[in-house]
Amino acid sequence: MASPSRVDTARRGARSKVKSTKLLEVLNALEEEESGNNREEIFIAPPDNAAGDFTDEDSGDEDGRRGAQLPSSMLHASVVSEDSGTGEDNDDLELQPAKKRQKAVMEPQRVWTKRDIRPEFGSWTASDPHIEDLKSQELSPVGLFELFFDEGTINFIVNETNRYAWQKSVNLGLTAQELKCVLGILILSGYISYPRRRMFWETSPDSHHHLVADAIRRDRFELIFSYLHFADNNELDESDRFAKVRPLIVRMNCNFQKHAPLEEFYSFGESMCEYFGHRGSKQLHSGKPVRLGYKIWCGTTSRGYLVWFEPSQGTLFTKPDKGLDLGGSMVIKFVDALQERGFLPYHIFFDKVFTSVKLMSILRKKGVKATGTVREYRIERCPLKDPKELRKMKRGSFDYKVDESEEIIVCRWHDSSMVNICSNAVGIEPVRLTSRHSGATKTRTQVHQPSLVKLYQEKVGGVGRMDQNIAKYKVKIRGMKWYSSFIGYVIDAALNNAWQLHRICCQDAQVDLLAFRRYVACVYLESNADMSSQGRRSRRLETESRFDMIGHWIIHQDKRTRCALCHSQTNTRCEKCQKGVHAKCFREYHTR
Repeated sequence: MASPSRVDTARRGARSKVKSTKLLEVLNALEEEESGNNREEIFIAPPDNAAGDFTDEDSGDEDGRRGAQLPSSMLHASVVSEDSGTGEDNDDLELQPAKKRQKAVMEPQRVWTKRDIRPEFGSWTASDPHIEDLKSQELSPVGLFELFFDEGTINFIVNETNRYAWQKSVNLGLTAQELKCVLGILILSGYISYPRRRMFWETSPDSHHHLVADAIRRDRFELIFSYLHFADNNELDESDRFAKVRPLIVRMNCNFQKHAPLEEFYSFGESMCEYFGHRGSKQLHSGKPVRLGYKIWCGTTSRGYLVWFEPSQGTLFTKPDKGLDLGGSMVIKFVDALQERGFLPYHIFFDKVFTSVKLMSILRKKGVKATGTVREYRIERCPLKDPKELRKMKRGSFDYKVDESEEIIVCRWHDSSMVNICSNAVGIEPVRLTSRHSGATKTRTQVHQPSLVKLYQEKVGGVGRMDQNIAKYKVKIRGMKWYSSFIGYVIDAALNNAWQLHRICCQDAQVDLLAFRRYVACVYLESNADMSSQGRRSRRLETESRFDMIGHWIIHQDKRTRCALCHSQTNTRCEKCQKGVHAKCFREYHTR
């Protein structure tokens, strides 16, 4: 996200306020800065003609020979502001399109009292029958992944891709089986990557990957991948810069919410979808790396399951709610999505980019708890002790006030720095002791910590955990279309969610995220491979993978078949080998 140093740099480069800042202007300003080597992150909006039919072919080939040259469509794309505020920070460069000034609406001044909060919310008693149903089904990793990329979604992508190819006078004839092979290769690229993706199919002993080469021909993969499409070009909403992927966003949000664990605590924040993948870190002449990408508003559980997401377009597509800035409006949209499952006392945690007393008030009226750090200018004149005075007191000191009419508390806590935190649900008591590192003495000391600070620190990291999971093995293959990196982000998010469900539903047989991804990739490539021209491929694959002890799961099948070991009838099979196997024969069949 945008750092103060970058905003200062952009201010020096631009000097005067402009209606919107272009990526080229910010990069030029960063080029002129000679001091510091901090890694920068710049959120960019899609190109102005995002609904048009164009590619990013100026962005370079896979060898990276032209990888440092951004296409003009992106150089002239708008930079999205990190602080989605209402413009109170007049020193910051205006990164959003200019809006006509409106007369400020005078609201009643709040009455602040020195006491603890008395929230009116009920306790959390909701159960989650859907998760219990998933546990009873004992779904494999592929079954969990296909909760999100379900049959309807696969068929939708197949139909839209074939339609797009037909509009280009190409009879593609894509099938669901081939699309799953493509998805398998994309997933596999997250943990096995080559400088050029064509090396998967090379016959050289140092690069050939038989699982990919046996599943689909290279030229067929390239053709399908180049025409991969997610919307009808004749029905695009030109006001929506993500119209090309909007149907996929809607479907994924629907599936994510449908299968989300029903929990009390959720996090809301920003995630980044890198624009270039492995070329996403543009190197400036000064040696400073800059990550370019799209900002994604995300609502997650406290463990990192992505419940709802929306790519940011500033105020171009999403209009802020009355009385709130853009960030606060996106929190409300997330809450509305949560409440589709019932009006329960959810507890949302977010940082100072979103928090305001006004937002806390609106969420309270919706019956939703909320806690977040808050900027000084958004506490609505709450008369807390001056930060300079509080710094003179011992570490762990705090001051707090409560709004009498709406039971909203604002607390200022002296830690290594000054922390302002606001809540409509959690108060000061009980105050606990916590261990903090002291830089002066280089030891750990015990300091007092209010209850709302402790709960915030425990529950706010859901979006960060999701980002960490996605970053480990994210899809590396990118296409020429400007939104190709976003497609990889959606696939990675679906795999993260499937793995989160696996951790909940299969506590006795858990696998880590890497093993989970490997299993899905292997099953998709082996089970959906093109058998038409592979000769004795099936026998070769059986000897190579039957005994590898990786990702073999026993699942139920509707049609009875013969057991591959004892040859009697069975209604179970190995999902990876695609062979009927009894449960009693399963271990022996996979052992040499």
